[in-house]
Order: sequence, then structure tokens, then C-alpha cells
Amino acid sequence: MRRIGVLVNPTSGRGKGGRAAPEVFDLLRTAGIDAVRIEGTDGDDALTKAREAVASGLDGLVACGGDGTVHIALQAVMGHDVPLGVIPVGSGDDIARALGLPRKDVAAAVAVVTSGNERLVDVGEVTTDGGVHRYFLGVLSSGFDSMVNERANRMSFPPGQAKYLAAIIAELGVFKPATYHVELDGVAEDTDGMLVAVGNGVSYGGGMKVCPGAIIDDGLFSVVLLGRIGKPTFLRVFPRVFAGTHIEHPAVTERTARTVRLEAEGQVAYADGERIDVLPISVTLLPSALRAFTL
Repeated sequence: MRRIGVLVNPTSGRGKGGRAAPEVFDLLRTAGIDAVRIEGTDGDDALTKAREAVASGLDGLVACGGDGTVHIALQAVMGHDVPLGVIPVGSGDDIARALGLPRKDVAAAVAVVTSGNERLVDVGEVTTDGGVHRYFLGVLSSGFDSMVNERANRMSFPPGQAKYLAAIIAELGVFKPATYHVELDGVAEDTDGMLVAVGNGVSYGGGMKVCPGAIIDDGLFSVVLLGRIGKPTFLRVFPRVFAGTHIEHPAVTERTARTVRLEAEGQVAYADGERIDVLPISVTLLPSALRAFTL
């Protein structure tokens, strides 16, 4: 009998994680799987318990929640030969998009896990000069979007993507471009910019295709830089991120790299929607570093 841990975040997607959990366990057990529930009191406790479960011996670890829950599960399985699965019931679910997994259909997502099919995908590894070390599957970013995340995380209303949009409007009034020192595969440049995004996956923020050239198993990051532009122009360009057509603007460049170094005064990095730390940071692409349940 396969033994699979299920990391449950009951608050994901405004409670969808908790509501979906009984169906997830019923479907797994009907398929003959020994499903082990893992749930923490907070993110740190969830990671500790997930790591303990992986160390005890699992045939897979499944994240039942949003991108933040997947991010925790990823930290737990890295360094172990344990595949990762996703039941995407969060508000964004961009990692599920990157992996090509069914969304808004719990039964279909569980069927991916019970099939036992797997694929190898790349993983991003980020280390800060302050000693923080994390892995990510989706997008790492710094600049305007990270400051929006900082603001949105302090907001309790409105809910869902509306909160993110409200934070964008508020941040526009105070945000100033930063001077970045960027190194791509050891080649350095200094540039004034609104944001820098390092994509292993394409999107963040619930489908915003910030790194449209990213492919999660090609051994390369897509690195997008938005240069200094005025706020009226920014207001015209930024909404195009939902379609990925922002890269057509002359102030936007998209390149590829295996290693990235970012330095900028007072800027913060986020990855998979989770706060990492203040810059400077070093980012490395780990090719085929994760086994993921797939269609």
C-alpha cells in the first residue's frame, strides 16, 4: 500500500483547503492509499511536521492548499527521493498552472496523484546574504510587485485577488524605481528598474504571466526586467501582464539564465508568493531536481 502524506492548509482559498480535505482523503483511501494528514498551527509548524513525515517514510507528499502550501511541501521533500503532488485549492494556484495540473476540480487533481505518473521538473534555489535558504517552483520577484505583496499582506480587506489589486493602486502612489545590480550567469549590469522577476514558472498573482517564456523543465530561468518608466506608462503596461504581452514594450526585457544575482537597496524578494528576505540574493536553477505527480 502506498503511503502518502497530505499537507492540509485549512485556510487556503478562504477555507477551500479545509473544505476539500475530506474529499481528498476519501478519494485517496478509496484508491487503496494510506493517506496521512499533516497540519500545522502555522507555516513553521507545518514545515516541521511535513519534514518529520517525509523522514518517517512516504511514497509522496501532497499539498492541499494554495501556492504557499506547495512552497512548504517543496522545502520538506527537497533532498529526499519523494514526489510532490498538488491539490490546488488556493486563491492563485500558479504552481499548479506551471505543472499543467487540473484546477478547480479536486477529484481530477487527486486522480493525478493516484495514477502514480511522475515527471522531473526544475527547482529554483535562493540564498540571501542574510543566511536565508529556500527553494521555489514558480516565480521569484523583487521590486514593485514585491512591495505590493508587502502591502497586501498587511491588509485584511478586500479578500482574494481584489486585495492584490487594491494594494497595487495604493503602492503606485509611493513606489519609486530601484537601482539594481543584476548578474545573469556571471555577466553584470546596473539598471534602474520597476521590477525584476526570475521565473521557473510563468505566472504569479493568480495567472499574471510575468515570465511568459518560462518552462518548468527546460533547465533555464526566464528573467524579466522592467526598466524605469513613468507611472502613466506603467499603468498602461502592467495590466498586460495578465496576457504576457507586457514583454512587447521596449522597457521590458526577457532573458534566460541559470544563475542570477540581485542587489538593490531596500528591496525585498518574494518567491511563490512567500516573503524570502531583503536583497542581496543569489538564485540558482536546479535542473530536474524534483519528482512531481503529473497527468
